[in-house]
Amino acid sequence: MAGLILRLAGPLQSWGEHSTFQERDTQPYPTRSGILGLLAAAQGRSRASELTDFLQLRLTVRVDRPGVFLTDFHTVGGGLPRHQTIPTAEGGRRPEKATTLVSRRHYLADAAFTVAVEGPDELTGKLAAALRHPVWPLYLGRRSCPPAEPILLAASVADPVAALKQAVPLSRARPREQSTVAVDFVYETDIRDPHARTHLLDVPVSFDPLRRTYRPRAIKVRTEQLPAELCCGRGVDQMKALATYATRISQEEE
Repeated sequence: MAGLILRLAGPLQSWGEHSTFQERDTQPYPTRSGILGLLAAAQGRSRASELTDFLQLRLTVRVDRPGVFLTDFHTVGGGLPRHQTIPTAEGGRRPEKATTLVSRRHYLADAAFTVAVEGPDELTGKLAAALRHPVWPLYLGRRSCPPAEPILLAASVADPVAALKQAVPLSRARPREQSTVAVDFVYETDIRDPHARTHLLDVPVSFDPLRRTYRPRAIKVRTEQLPAELCCGRGVDQMKALATYATRISQEEE
């Protein structure tokens, strides 16, 4: 079982887990449903498509930069004639003086994550091909959050989790006079694991809007010490380091 290395970085990201109505949350790291939705979009799967093959995938997230939480204040439906405002749950329309809805949408600004995707070679190979030539546009949890960089960093990595700890450049400044740097990892674990940090309702059974269904998942977050030489800084230095790593992995595949 080989795996993929994904890079999720952009000005804004939003990984909602229990968003309802006007309050749109974000987790501090990518959710399983968000990542699988991204992969499904790359393959051009419809929202009604089966997702059972995705159950074979195992995800590990490395937090390169946690980013900053940001809340965007929205109003929806204001200034429109009553017959064009947002319908109520009963199918009617809101009263004339209550047509405007307030919505708060939460984001991560300037965050960066590197994700190891482990699974059967045949499946990860198809996903890698789709990420290179996606059918639909890819986004970081919400359509308003396009990625700043190519998402597929490397394919056919023999041990992608080990690569996150030993080889993949880390997008942060290198600390002075330190041989290691503390980095958070988000691991999937058994739902009954007593050491699980939290349970998220983010395993998609169906993305169909009429029967959208999720199952719970347990994760644990662990801070680990990585070699300081993995830190590649920001800007041009970061892009050069990532390009060098991606080129080396591509040559090894050949």
